[in-house]
Amino acid sequence: MAALPRRTVLAGLSATAAWPATRAFAAWPERNITMIHGLAAGGGVDVSARLIAEGLSKRLGQQIVVEARPGAAGTLAAAQVARAAPDGYTLGYIPSGHAVAAATYKSLPYHPTDDFTIVGQAIEFPFVIVTHPEHAIRNIPDLIKAARERANPLLGGVPGQGTPQHLLIEYFSRLAGIKIQTVPFRGGNQALTELIAKRLDFLIDPPIALIGQINSGALHPIGVTGATRFLSLPNVGTIAEAGFPGFSITSWMGVIGPAKLPAEIAARLNGEIAAVVKEPAMVERIQKTGSEPKSGSPDEFKSRIAADVARWTKVVADAGIERI
Repeated sequence: MAALPRRTVLAGLSATAAWPATRAFAAWPERNITMIHGLAAGGGVDVSARLIAEGLSKRLGQQIVVEARPGAAGTLAAAQVARAAPDGYTLGYIPSGHAVAAATYKSLPYHPTDDFTIVGQAIEFPFVIVTHPEHAIRNIPDLIKAARERANPLLGGVPGQGTPQHLLIEYFSRLAGIKIQTVPFRGGNQALTELIAKRLDFLIDPPIALIGQINSGALHPIGVTGATRFLSLPNVGTIAEAGFPGFSITSWMGVIGPAKLPAEIAARLNGEIAAVVKEPAMVERIQKTGSEPKSGSPDEFKSRIAADVARWTKVVADAGIERI
């Protein structure tokens, strides 16, 4: 399914601009709310969206129905949110791939921040770098040393060309001055199978995809990409600790709405998200998915998205990655 031209989406936005902004929203919400995301049902984004939706439903007194509408790396779902009426009954749940798509697609039917109301971040997590248990690489310094000494490049598995994992490897390899050959697969499970079979040197993925195999001994973690050590892997060092002060690349997920969402609704949603992710029971459930609760202001989330778009756009250009 082809992406819609941005002018088509903007025409829809112009039509919804006439939505009666002076209407009293004190009764909102009066019916179910739909929260759309663009990845597969049952995946990490879907699980996270349903957790946040569950918490919001209880606090708002109306059901939030999560709908997975996968396609084109989440851009089709994002376009649907951009075209929706700004009445508070259609929301989007976006992962950091939202920023990656803005860097890897030649054009999108929307601007990644300006064509939305940025409501707020909900969770955050680092990526984990793993190898098979018998590999000589045991940590990030070992990986760098092996990359510099081996005649052939290290093979790093990623769940697809132009994914956050792919761009992260490209970013780190240039920062460290080493050569790594990324090997794209159709999803993380294929890459994991190849690593366990010892046909790859390492792979990088979110914690939720790897923690079980790490705990069972099927995988050996060599590093995490956040600024601090990951709560679930306290003995695994960060890239910053390995000689790259300030290095921190984490993934995020959060809520957006159509542009021109009434300020009262956006402010209430932001406050309710912050309250949801601070509830002790919800903190525990989020952590079990390999993530950490993380809320903040709409401006902070918007700045985070824009910064990621800029970083990944530069990585794509520097690495000569062909845009889709």
